[in-house]
Amino acid sequence: MTTLAPASRLRWTVTDGLTLVGRELGRLRQDPGELVAALVFPAIMVVLFGYVFGSAIQVPGGGDYREYLMPGLFSMVTFSALMGVMTRVAADASLGVMDRFRSMPMARLAVPFGQTGADSLVGLPLMAVMVGVGLLVGWRPHLGLVPTVQAFLLMAVLRYALSWVGVYVGLAVRNEQVVAQLVPLFLPFTMLSNSFVPTDGMPGWLRFLADWNPVSALTAASRELFGNPGAPSGDPVWPLAHPVVTVLLWSAGLLVVFVPLSVRAYRRRGR
Repeated sequence: MTTLAPASRLRWTVTDGLTLVGRELGRLRQDPGELVAALVFPAIMVVLFGYVFGSAIQVPGGGDYREYLMPGLFSMVTFSALMGVMTRVAADASLGVMDRFRSMPMARLAVPFGQTGADSLVGLPLMAVMVGVGLLVGWRPHLGLVPTVQAFLLMAVLRYALSWVGVYVGLAVRNEQVVAQLVPLFLPFTMLSNSFVPTDGMPGWLRFLADWNPVSALTAASRELFGNPGAPSGDPVWPLAHPVVTVLLWSAGLLVVFVPLSVRAYRRRGR
């Protein structure tokens, strides 16, 4: 058996991974309905929360509710990476596509790398639609280009980390129907946060969960970098007092845990 040098192994993994990224993007071109639905959903959320519920919600410290809302919706779209990837991975596993990949002379890391890489690219048009809708309803970033770019880069980093969670869940469950039933269970993670309403009025135990939710940290970091209303008042808990650092720590922790778990789950499926 030939042992590849580390540089050759890395080049092999990247080449195979990029091939699978192209495969995932090609699948979306053949079935554009999935992408269209993903693009329409955020626009509906802006209208629903911004205009239907917005008039009844007071922004902490004052300000326009739609400017308060948009960072939360950006966070919701970021979190959708987990649900989208785990659904696609479970579908490939249940249809035998993963077994087919394992029978081919390709790098083992390439398959999860391809799934997560494709999701990062798919996230770009989703975020572009959200930005366009936000601008139409009056949202604006107020602190200039550099903080705005930093906010979107932060979303991209967390989205990539969450996509590895989706790969692991999809491989662990292995059943497309079961994963479809699990998707609604992940929605409370986005709702149980500061995305749509302040956490101040929540019961103590519920507020604790919301304040330490990575979605809350990403929302708070985005509001801070965009200069939007909704800064936490009083003496906020550590994640909301240091939201940028918290998002980076969450992202690093998820990658450290779920990259090796995903690779091991992929390898074990052939045993």
